[in-house]
Amino acid sequence: MSNSTKYVFVTGGVTSSLGKGIISASLAKLLQARGYSTTIQKLDPYINIDPGTLNPYEHGECFVTDDGAETDLDLGHYERFLNVRTSQANSVTTGRIYQSVIDKERRGDYLGKTVQVIPHITDEIKERIQILGKNGEYDIVITEIGGTIGDIESLPYVEAVRQMMWEEENNCIVIHLTLVPYLAAAGELKTKPTQHSVKQLLEFGVQPDILVCRTEHELDLNIRRKIAKFCNVSMNAVIESRDASTIYDVPLLMQEEELDKVVLEKLQLTTRTAPNLDSWKDFITNFKNPETEVNIGLIGKYVELKDSYKSISEAFIHAGVSNKCRVNVKWIHSEKINDDNIVDELKGLDGILVAPGFGSRGISGKIQSIKYARENNVPFFGICLGMQCAVIEYARNVLGWADAHSTEIAEDSKYPVIDIMEEQKKVSDKGGTMRLGAYKCQLKSTSKAYLAYNTEVINERHRHRYEFNDKYLADFEKAGMIATGKNPDTGLVEIIEIPSHPWFVGAQFHPEYKSTVACPHPLFVAFVKAAIENKK
Repeated sequence: MSNSTKYVFVTGGVTSSLGKGIISASLAKLLQARGYSTTIQKLDPYINIDPGTLNPYEHGECFVTDDGAETDLDLGHYERFLNVRTSQANSVTTGRIYQSVIDKERRGDYLGKTVQVIPHITDEIKERIQILGKNGEYDIVITEIGGTIGDIESLPYVEAVRQMMWEEENNCIVIHLTLVPYLAAAGELKTKPTQHSVKQLLEFGVQPDILVCRTEHELDLNIRRKIAKFCNVSMNAVIESRDASTIYDVPLLMQEEELDKVVLEKLQLTTRTAPNLDSWKDFITNFKNPETEVNIGLIGKYVELKDSYKSISEAFIHAGVSNKCRVNVKWIHSEKINDDNIVDELKGLDGILVAPGFGSRGISGKIQSIKYARENNVPFFGICLGMQCAVIEYARNVLGWADAHSTEIAEDSKYPVIDIMEEQKKVSDKGGTMRLGAYKCQLKSTSKAYLAYNTEVINERHRHRYEFNDKYLADFEKAGMIATGKNPDTGLVEIIEIPSHPWFVGAQFHPEYKSTVACPHPLFVAFVKAAIENKK
């Protein structure tokens, strides 16, 4: 291990969903603000190679990086907080670890040895943890370990952490995130779950250096003292993490608790300069004190689980702040929209976004919503499948091709206005085989998209198999729907617009993946602005 890079491991106990990702991103933000180059990686204990084939109900959104990795949605938080791009190396699953070890075994790399969890799997994990540190680009690598301590599937990760702590004791620390529940009947906070969680970690040979305690109430001195005493940590290493009104408050709350300071002391690094979080504070002030508000309908088929559209809802927060506006997202299930209720469902909306997705479920509701937005001059934004639905709607209701469809849903459509991409036709495996990652797009200088980006060539991330069928482009453009953005190398239609409409834009790519606190996405900013205009 290179001595120059320090490693911080974040584990969780008692229950999942305590917010390891947000704590990791907040700590990284504070360390970054102190001048340390920091990155975060996520180790996920499931056996899928990546979350690309997982149902959004199982796992929330699948986040895509520039280099085409399909990853956990926590990587989205890392990018939004740090404004630093992540890559393939920032996301590791057990499936990927085992696949790599089995490939090596098949090649004969282990020279006939018995391949075992220790040392072969744990060595592979340690290697993955250190990939980001080895090139010397980062001072600190934060590694978040998914799941909770005691899960059978996360044991090899905990063992790898134990070995790294032992091999390189001055360069590694462990932060353990735990729950201090409040029992209303007894009227008190209970530390026992935290004690048991730490005890379990100790059984695996890992002593946490810092405890971050999720709690609804303040941890008084007595409770902090008790936790420190029973869990072998110093008093200043018991950090209170109260529930916050927005995730963007968490870095400031962690700064008040001096989490960054304690981490740097334990890593034997100087506390350098005090962190400058002025622009972050401005962002929160503007977020909490908007001058106006708009209602935007998000039409999708996974709206019961809001994490399925995590990057979109966060992009609305960034774009809202940039417009000094609160964006109220109205979550509308596309399966529930029909001719009888569409006006009731969509009236009073200042803008309509039709979300990405796959498959036929809820398609007709999406198409009806787009027709409503187009005919009533409501600002419309379609992303990926949302853009494809806009093309289908236009073909049916403006060009008069009642049978127009996507071959994803109707293979025998007479007008396949959306068709499978040429390079996808021979693909049979589902995992990691879509058009993934960042591609260039050339914009028409007369377009709404160009006005938003203020540049001619953009780079955006993709995740799709189907595309606009070029065969029909001339018909569409003659009828008033224009391709305003194309891939310069392949001619793939990336953006469609209706110039006669106040704001009607469909994008084949996923702009939401690139929106951050520091750089709100131009298309979301322009869409929210159009919604404000529409409201007036």
